[in-house]
Amino acid sequence: MSNVNTFLLIVFLSIFVMENLMFSEDTIAAITTPPGIGGVGIIRVSGKDALLTVNTIFKSPKATPLMERNTMTVNYGYIVDEEKKLDEVLLLIMRGPHSYTAEDVVEIQCHGGFVSVQQILKLLLTKNVRLAEPGEFTKRAFLNGRIDLTQAEAVIDIIEAKTEESLSVAVNQLDGTLSSMIRELREVLITLIAHMEVTIDYPEEDIEDITTIEARDKIQAILIQMETLLSTAQSGRLIREGISAAIVGRPNAGKSSLLNALLRENRAIVTDIPGTTRDSIEEYMNIEGIPLRLIDTAGIRETEDIIEKIGVDKARDYVEKSDLIFCVIDASSPLTQEEIDILLTVPADKTLVLLNKSDQGTVINVADVKKYGDFKAVESISASKSEGLEVLVSYVKEMVYGGFAKMSHHAVLSNVRHISLMRRAHTQLTQAIHTIDSGMLIDCAVTDIREAWELLGEITGDSVGESLIDALFSRFCLGK
Repeated sequence: MSNVNTFLLIVFLSIFVMENLMFSEDTIAAITTPPGIGGVGIIRVSGKDALLTVNTIFKSPKATPLMERNTMTVNYGYIVDEEKKLDEVLLLIMRGPHSYTAEDVVEIQCHGGFVSVQQILKLLLTKNVRLAEPGEFTKRAFLNGRIDLTQAEAVIDIIEAKTEESLSVAVNQLDGTLSSMIRELREVLITLIAHMEVTIDYPEEDIEDITTIEARDKIQAILIQMETLLSTAQSGRLIREGISAAIVGRPNAGKSSLLNALLRENRAIVTDIPGTTRDSIEEYMNIEGIPLRLIDTAGIRETEDIIEKIGVDKARDYVEKSDLIFCVIDASSPLTQEEIDILLTVPADKTLVLLNKSDQGTVINVADVKKYGDFKAVESISASKSEGLEVLVSYVKEMVYGGFAKMSHHAVLSNVRHISLMRRAHTQLTQAIHTIDSGMLIDCAVTDIREAWELLGEITGDSVGESLIDALFSRFCLGK
């Protein structure tokens, strides 16, 4: 079989798989608002029978059936179970394909509370309607072609956004900025593949050959664009997921005071008694759009207290897993063996050593600390007086932005899955360059180029398996 025929077969199989991933024509429903008491509760219904089904339980002064009412309208009435009124509601009608799922959608807005929304949902489930799986509405939007996979993943990023900057990056991704750039790269690659395949398989035809120099130049141009995207990966991931910063040190060094000072509230208990903090306390703060997860850990020391020992073990675990470590040293007294052991234990390349209690007079200097490691920085602070803390903000900003401007209005790689696939695609195209430079046959490079094209398609969902789709959408909340 020729390379062209093999390639066409791959494309056909991809289309076949995607078509068979489409949902059956069932109708689904779920509560889309958080449980609890509120002003409004919303139940979303989607599917070919959404209007017909809701019409059987909806009564309004207007006798026109829902199936005959205009799309994008709000309709007043009651949800009734036979003759019993369950609640006064507003119905939003959105006909496919101009709806969230690209199917007919009805959203029932009732009074918020535990009972009303549950009663209406239970009634719907008796009308040949199925309870939606987590993320199934967004999954249908993807499989029905309204959004691609990067946009679908942006939905959950919007829901989970912790700062305005992370929200802005997610909204930008939902708009399709990243998708458009990736599709442009794939279009160039598929054109390159097609041209190369034709010249390989039909050398006798009067078709202008694509020279190895031209192929190399096109691949190199794509690699530059990929590298531009990959340069945003570190910042994008940290903006999306946030930085985890563990506050460590010996008991009574001022860790909890530092947490309170950064949060500007008394979140942790502060006493002169060593070992007050026995478990980890976690709080988020916003540093110019960067989510910073602060973890105040138990003082690290040898102890016979079983409960405190558990806290110390957790503190050591956080040291390994955190992106950044604030190691607090009581600089008002000489270094203790406990502090030396901590300095020797923490990873120096991600540790800021904070010489605390500068307001009380310090007996420890930078040189004393640097004997035990080449730390990211050593700074003097007073947590109790909130002095010197601006340097921590500067380090966090440098860690995320690294001299680059905020990038929320540009294509940004913030998702670990996207970053991994982009790096693999970059590796394949780099290998294609090496193949060309080594003087091997041009069709050897085509394999690597095609693999890169497939990997980029996995980012947008243009070439992706059912198991991956199920795994991705299982992360969504029920009703989205």
